[in-house]
Amino acid sequence: MEYTDLKELQDVFFFGLIEPEVNQLSLSFCKSKVSDRPEPLMVGEKSSSLIQVNFNSYIAYSIRNEFFTSWDDYEEFDGKTFRIYKKSRYLDFISNGIFASKDFARPYKHYGICCIDHVVDIISTSEPVVREVK
Repeated sequence: MEYTDLKELQDVFFFGLIEPEVNQLSLSFCKSKVSDRPEPLMVGEKSSSLIQVNFNSYIAYSIRNEFFTSWDDYEEFDGKTFRIYKKSRYLDFISNGIFASKDFARPYKHYGICCIDHVVDIISTSEPVVREVK
């Protein structure tokens, strides 16, 4: 599965992240289950699979409370929940604070995941590896 395969997904929960090795990142997400009728919450039972997004290296990452974010027409991206930014405030912020530039040996990208309750941003020189865990 490729990161771009996720670009049409919506309503995703962020489950957390770990750094399995120095400067590596592994993030976990779960698709929300939409229903027209109320159902009791069953803690510990998951009918939805987990989506793991792994980066072999990263320059920076950030997690924000989704409640405090606002729409910005300045930003340009492809995707809905799972995005790849062409232009963003976070990319500008990171670009101004690191020595890597567009001439850097390995180009870097801004990957964004706009979840229910969280917004996760990752700047990385490596393409993410995506897998679905049942």
